[in-house]
Amino acid sequence: MRRPLLDRFVGLGCAGATLLALSCARVPYETMSIQHTERLRVTLQREVESVTYTHPVDLSASEIAALLAGYSIRPQPSLPLRWYAEEAPPTRLFRADEIQALAPVLGEALRRAGPQERVAVTLLAPGLNPRYDRDVVGGWLAFREGLLHLTIEYFHVPQPATRFSPYDTNYPTPPSGPEAYVLYFEPGRFWVSDEMRKSRAVDLRGFLKSVVRPIP
Repeated sequence: MRRPLLDRFVGLGCAGATLLALSCARVPYETMSIQHTERLRVTLQREVESVTYTHPVDLSASEIAALLAGYSIRPQPSLPLRWYAEEAPPTRLFRADEIQALAPVLGEALRRAGPQERVAVTLLAPGLNPRYDRDVVGGWLAFREGLLHLTIEYFHVPQPATRFSPYDTNYPTPPSGPEAYVLYFEPGRFWVSDEMRKSRAVDLRGFLKSVVRPIP
């Protein structure tokens, strides 16, 4: 009769150790705030893994605006829905007014970023219930060896506007975790594979050479 009880304690101990490991997971941390307003938050985050970016990089607001206008996005369904559900058509990632707000700030952030830092971006808008939630578009970008990497973690996702529930001030309301998306870029000939990072990225030099000007 002791064996099942012992197994139960071992199971609880393993579960507790797993939760502790997850809570202590190392994530990028903020090193500098570039802009913090009700609508837009741009920060520099230092990578905790061994990553070297080609930062700083000097891009004008018009160059960044041209880049942002090329992105589109669609949700990535989870398995097994991915096998059966019809894929939603991609939509533009950023509206014109969002690009206008983002371009000069991202230019400043990329000029200040160091080789181990990435640029984190959060666009905020009132949610369905503005008092309690906000509509969030968020992710991060970095430039590495001629390729611009962009990762989107939230695309018009409702998130709590306060740290605590409006119904119980002692009950925290943490934001939901990142979601999965499929990004696209047009013109498609500049949307290339980065074999080292196993992801897609924009051939920045090629794109800017064809649209605006080459990077020196």
